[in-house]
Amino acid sequence: MPPIRLLTFSTLYPNAARPNHGVFVENRLRHLLASGEAVSTVIAPVPYFPSRDSRFGDWARYAAAPAAEIRHGISVSHPRYPVLPRIGMSVAPYLLYRAMVPVLRRLLDGGARFDAIDAHYFYPDGVAAVWLGRRFGLPVVVTARGSDIGQIPVYALPRRLIQGAIAGSAAMITVSAALKDALVALGAPADKVTVLRNGVDTALFHPPVDREATRRALGVSRKTLISVGLLIERKGHHYTIQAMTQLPDFDLMIAGEGPDRDKLQAQIARLGLTDRVRLLGARPHAELPGLYGAADASVLASSREGWANVLLESMACGTPVVASNIPGNPEVVRTRAAGLIVRENTPDGIAAGVKALFSPPPDRAATRAYAEPFGWDETTAGQLAIFRRVIAG
Repeated sequence: MPPIRLLTFSTLYPNAARPNHGVFVENRLRHLLASGEAVSTVIAPVPYFPSRDSRFGDWARYAAAPAAEIRHGISVSHPRYPVLPRIGMSVAPYLLYRAMVPVLRRLLDGGARFDAIDAHYFYPDGVAAVWLGRRFGLPVVVTARGSDIGQIPVYALPRRLIQGAIAGSAAMITVSAALKDALVALGAPADKVTVLRNGVDTALFHPPVDREATRRALGVSRKTLISVGLLIERKGHHYTIQAMTQLPDFDLMIAGEGPDRDKLQAQIARLGLTDRVRLLGARPHAELPGLYGAADASVLASSREGWANVLLESMACGTPVVASNIPGNPEVVRTRAAGLIVRENTPDGIAAGVKALFSPPPDRAATRAYAEPFGWDETTAGQLAIFRRVIAG
């Protein structure tokens, strides 16, 4: 049987200038292609911006993204598309679609052939992908990943466009049962939506061989918590920092970068926590296992998630988690060996959760054992079955 020929389409995909952006999309695709039963060309559009000057922050990183690159043996192109400030949300799918029509046309005219479009994130990506599929006669499978279904549909026009993409897609994937419920509430037929959780690469994420040496190398000497994620409000780092005032026996490392860095640094100083809370900045994906392994527990205080990869990554390193009580997280954290879900998504709730987790803490080997079945094989098999079904018509 020849391999399935996919066009993977998403603005949520890493590039050389933003190597951690959407890395979970890349990881899922890498494991799918490793099966040998699918091949893919990736179109990962990037907003157009004319300057690489660092004063422009993320916009400058968009400009620095290469036009094309090979990542992990996968051909990835980063064509530009226009983004309009202020009104951009309403017109983003159309602008993305119009910019990508000639890109896809050139690929097809050059001899490329695809069996299906593999789109990630419903808005604007999934909407534009369904339009592209209709134009070029390709079935489209859209994966919902979080705020695209949990937040964006509160706006009337995006909601209607998302509902159109639901109707026009051949199949849909969600990374959690909670997201499937949200899609069904938007009008998706339940039998058209498959839950395929993200997995964890247990070969990369594993307990350190010498944990004490790893801790020394990172300057970790006391009980230490770690939080990994963008420095933005919905990740809840400000709650975790506030909780540290009730956890005098703990230190905290925060790995990530984002627009709230200065605000969080000021909060740390204001609370007198500069000797116990460190902002580590962005860290390459390959460095995360050492950080997780050195920590005694991970904290995820997000207000929204689809499927929080950081939880499984931490557990695979033997480090239990304290996670916010939001849809999706209870599907990941199901036993005390994994960690616990807080009762309240507040600084008090986080502090209470950390104290409860360490009374007494789970065995680290048991935490690792809990994570081991969450590999990628099941997700890969599920994707292959969906793509074969939609291609067969």
